Amino acid sequence: MSIFIYNSLSRKKEELVPLNYPKVNIYTCGVTVYDDSHIGHARSLYIFDVIRRYLKYSGFDVKFVRNITDVDDKIINRAKELKVEWQELVEKYISRYYEDLKALGIEKGDFEPRATENIPEMIKYIEGLIQKGYAYESGGDVYFNVRKFIGYGKLSGQSIDEMQKGVRVESSDLKKDSLDFALWKKSKPNEPKWDAVLEIEVSDEEYEKLVKDAIQNNDEDFIKLNKLGKS
Repeated sequence: MSIFIYNSLSRKKEELVPLNYPKVNIYTCGVTVYDDSHIGHARSLYIFDVIRRYLKYSGFDVKFVRNITDVDDKIINRAKELKVEWQELVEKYISRYYEDLKALGIEKGDFEPRATENIPEMIKYIEGLIQKGYAYESGGDVYFNVRKFIGYGKLSGQSIDEMQKGVRVESSDLKKDSLDFALWKKSKPNEPKWDAVLEIEVSDEEYEKLVKDAIQNNDEDFIKLNKLGKS
């Protein structure tokens, strides 16, 4: 029996035809661990758990990856608020997150990579975007240049001007455009930091490997980032 899924780009249901049958790769956005999970997290977790189980039931060999964001401004600010180390806060809420998964009967991902485990790779891909002109450094931060990417907004079905009317953006004099978003931020005193020597180029082939044969969730941040590698 054929399985059809909704394609955000074509705006229609299309038959699921894996590039390497019967393998199907799924990558979904996980939690940012600065607080307990809420009902919105549970909804997303359940949806993709059901999809994963059904694909397995249908005979597909599913590899399911769900990331964990374990460093960002929310985590740093919450740790300061509670007067604890940010690592301590992260471990606490990752543990609580797994307790919630168990209580809800939701399986863990086959891989659940943490952001902090992949900093060198992030630096590598950000450098590739800078070299291709899709990102720029400003005041120690690195921003994605939205208007440089012609296809930006295509998956969400909105033009850049339409997105600018309603999007929640962080005000900053460092940006070339209010819609530009941060890929890397300069650390402040007493904040976690990594040395970033952005000098490694990313090939189109390497980028394609990241997104091929993957079912992406409809999270807006992934929609923004999912097509950055092609001009």
